[in-house]
Amino acid sequence: MAGRLIGRHILITGAGSGIGKATAELFAKEGARVALLDRDPLVSRVAEAVGGHGFVADVTDEKAVIDAVASAAAALGRLDGVVNAAGIASNSKIDSTTRSEWDRVMAVNLTGPFLVSRAALPFLRQVTASTVVNVASASALLPSGAAAVYAASKGGLVQFTKSSAAEWAPAIRVNAVCPGAVDTPMVNERFVRDEAFDSRIRATYALQRLSSPEEIARSILFLTSDDSSFVTGAALAVDGGRSYH
Repeated sequence: MAGRLIGRHILITGAGSGIGKATAELFAKEGARVALLDRDPLVSRVAEAVGGHGFVADVTDEKAVIDAVASAAAALGRLDGVVNAAGIASNSKIDSTTRSEWDRVMAVNLTGPFLVSRAALPFLRQVTASTVVNVASASALLPSGAAAVYAASKGGLVQFTKSSAAEWAPAIRVNAVCPGAVDTPMVNERFVRDEAFDSRIRATYALQRLSSPEEIARSILFLTSDDSSFVTGAALAVDGGRSYH
């Protein structure tokens, strides 16, 4: 099944590390030409390693997003798809969440995908069978008791996915993946990785482990490729059974 993205030109945000980086690497192996966007200048190294184009921009900065998306489309020649993988974590309870933290999480996790998708829309409409995949979270499907702002931002992203899928059909397919805990820098920042953490994972996840970024990337590949040609408006749980266990 190699080569599922030959001829596709894809923009991936949050590609400097974690799920975005793994997605960029997989997409390049599958034949896609990729443009990578991240606020971390490290994205240029990732882009060089996969033979793509790197752009430094914060997804919450409207003008920077518009300029970066236009530059990406110009560098690639066109845009066939977008993967919105940029995101930040929050583990604050409601009574300890400041207004500034709330605003920042919403800006990155919800406003960012909106700004990127809106900027990419004119380019996506110029081609056929274009796609958008938003990286949401299992917290959007089953919130925990200590991540209200994060769950709200990802829950909003799922509904934005469904609404944009309806609005842009049939020309553009829009879907979301909802990962559980993934072995990425963001999870390592959010949690203390000790025996208590491992015990919670075993108790909460049917598969009793974290996923790798590469496992999530393969789900994003499915939703970007023609393998999912009759799928739109979906929120695909890729969470090791967390949301039903």
